[in-house]
Amino acid sequence: MSSDELVFVRTIELPDMIAYAGATWDWHKLHYDSAYLASRGLDRPVVDGQVFGAYLAIALREWFGAEAVISALSFRFKNLVFAGETIRCVGVPSESAAASATASRKIEIDLRVEVVEDGRIAVAPASATLTVP
Repeated sequence: MSSDELVFVRTIELPDMIAYAGATWDWHKLHYDSAYLASRGLDRPVVDGQVFGAYLAIALREWFGAEAVISALSFRFKNLVFAGETIRCVGVPSESAAASATASRKIEIDLRVEVVEDGRIAVAPASATLTVP
């Protein structure tokens, strides 16, 4: 990890996944049903892929403050993440963003999500554009 990387770490537990499912009305059995998972050769529930957008947005707000406005966020899934695993959201601001000293600035940031336990990349490429007051 380099010194210009921003890092946000979170363990995703089954109650977190159930809360997200309730908020989004996404009750696919892949995210909670042990019998369904076993029939597909999986030993743990699979984290809903869309939750990574939420975690990246949370990370951006933590890094740049609640007043930051996220105008674009894109990401691509690479690997499954399972209940109980810890993710690391990593952001690297562009060179121009780091050099900007204006009162309100636009930042382009490259993002990725890694699984801490084994280093596999869960989400990449990913990027965001935001305005920071």
